[in-house]
Parts: sequence; structure tokens; C-alpha cells
Amino acid sequence: MGCGKTDHSTNCVCTILREISKAQRNVVETECDTSCEKSIHDLLGETEVRNELDTIPLILYCKDSCKPFKAFGAHSNRIGNIVSSFYFRVKKVRKDCCATIELLRDPSDVVSTSDHKKKAKNPKDPTDQKTKNLRRTGICMTVDLKCFCHVTCLPAISALT
Repeated sequence: MGCGKTDHSTNCVCTILREISKAQRNVVETECDTSCEKSIHDLLGETEVRNELDTIPLILYCKDSCKPFKAFGAHSNRIGNIVSSFYFRVKKVRKDCCATIELLRDPSDVVSTSDHKKKAKNPKDPTDQKTKNLRRTGICMTVDLKCFCHVTCLPAISALT
């Protein structure tokens, strides 16, 4: 079954995010060039990439618009500074296909304000956002994976803050 069906056990976005979540939990410290499966294998050390990897960055695509999903949030100590991202780390997928995801951002993705301070740049699309040094932000949200029809995985990275 695909998007919009009531049987959530076969939702492909839910299934792949569940696999990613499981793989990320099982990381031990120590086909295509880019795919979700390759990123999972890299994360688990099952390929030639060696490994301080802990995150598979992903982009989710909204079912109705087929556009990349952008989420917003704020750090608890900087509530006035809302940031956004198109890149996420899955933290947990529940049986009902709801997931906790965490915003990933490159710390250098900032702009100067008129008063010469640095402020997080909020991108208009995924290519607008720096990805070289994506880091975990601690900003998490819960999403219903049934609202997404596509997931793109980037190569596995170390995203510790």
C-alpha cells in the first residue's frame, strides 16, 4: 500500500525510518553511491567507510505537495531565535508511524543582521542550506510519517554537537 492507505504496516517511509532509527541506536563507537540502504550499511560499519558515524541525514517530502518538508524550532535558551531546516535525524519511530525527528543544521549557516550580529539563516529550499558540517541541534518534533510519500537519505555522518 502507498500514500493515503489505512494499512500503515506497509508505509515505505515509515519502514525505512524505522530501519534508520534502529541502526542509529545500534551504532558501536569505533549498490548506489547514495541511498538509504547504503547509508544504513555505512552507519553500521558494513562497508569500507570507517566509522565514527552516528546519523543518517534525511529529507522528507510531503505527500500532498511532493515538496521537501521544512520544520521550525528553537533552542530552550534562545526561544526568540526560531530556526528551520530541511535536514533531520530520526530518533524514534512508534508502531503507529509517528516519529520523533531532530533538526540538523550546519553551525556556520548564519547571516549577519543589520546590527552586525550573527543569526541563523533560514533556508527557502534544501539547496539553500549548508550541509558540510550538519550537527544535531537538540530541537525535536513529532511527525506523522503517513503525511510523507518520499524520503531521501544523505551519506551517514558524525553529527555530534
